[in-house]
Amino acid sequence: RMLSGYKPKNDVKDSYKVLELEEGCSLDDVRNSYHNLAKKYHPDSSSGMADSKAFIRVEEAYRVVLGDLAAKQKSDSGEEEEDQFKSKSLQHRHYLSFEGVGIGTPSQREKQYMQFRVDRATEQVLEYRQQRLESRYAGSDLSRAQDVRQSKKVKITQAVERLVEDLIQESMAKGDFDNLSGKGKPLQKFSHSPHIDPMTHNLNRILIDNGYQPEWILLQKEIRETIGRLRKSIVASRRKLGEPMTQSEQKQWGRVCEQFAEDIRKLNKRVDNFNLVVPILSRQMVHFSTDKEILRARKTYEAVVEKVSDPGTKENEGEEGKRFGWKSSLLRWLKL
Repeated sequence: RMLSGYKPKNDVKDSYKVLELEEGCSLDDVRNSYHNLAKKYHPDSSSGMADSKAFIRVEEAYRVVLGDLAAKQKSDSGEEEEDQFKSKSLQHRHYLSFEGVGIGTPSQREKQYMQFRVDRATEQVLEYRQQRLESRYAGSDLSRAQDVRQSKKVKITQAVERLVEDLIQESMAKGDFDNLSGKGKPLQKFSHSPHIDPMTHNLNRILIDNGYQPEWILLQKEIRETIGRLRKSIVASRRKLGEPMTQSEQKQWGRVCEQFAEDIRKLNKRVDNFNLVVPILSRQMVHFSTDKEILRARKTYEAVVEKVSDPGTKENEGEEGKRFGWKSSLLRWLKL
């Protein structure tokens, strides 16, 4: 700051005389002369010739001579030698590079460099935001295009399916499917599908050949067999008691109904398990009602009793006709 802002009052010739030098001397001579005179006149030195005013004149002359040498060297060899002189100056605060930004004193160049860094950071932030926005809009456009393609594909697929369904219905209405080659025959146990890998094909074939059935089919079969067996057993129990029932038979019939209700409760638990594993909603089953099943058993028993009693009545009527047929024929003969 002192070198940049100080304006010396002495001219160049007087400065050389103060340093006891001649014009055209080297930089080392200037430095050595300044060091010797500084030691001689510096107020803090132990020399008997210490004088602050003389030291100030020596320092001013030294700065003027350095500036003169720097100007001459700059005119001769350019900016590289100027940096060399400045780097070899006595000051401990050298000019910084600041990436080649700014002019003037070090403080001015530092302020200019700080402003340059702020501007550069602002530009980088703006460029980054611009890139993010571009990438975001590009990604949204791409996803929008993919969604449009997917929707078009779905629409085309649905249109084709509707067209195929319409053609099938039209062919069925015309009767094209009435005389097919395999009509009335069972389907093949397993036909190879090109959409199934060979391993799955072989596993399915092995399972089918060994009588494999899904769990829900087995449960459905078991439930149907169980309810059929329970219905037959309660009808058989009712037939054993006879008609009308005595008091002891009524108690026995009550115990039979209680056991039947317990069996129905257990069967309904199986129905719940079946509904959990069945893959088709329309195949689910409802609970069996104990009261409805008992009423059904009574109706079945009454129908069986009526069926048994009707043939006996007809047989009796036939026997009575045979028994009294000769009497009627005798009366007719007598009348004749």
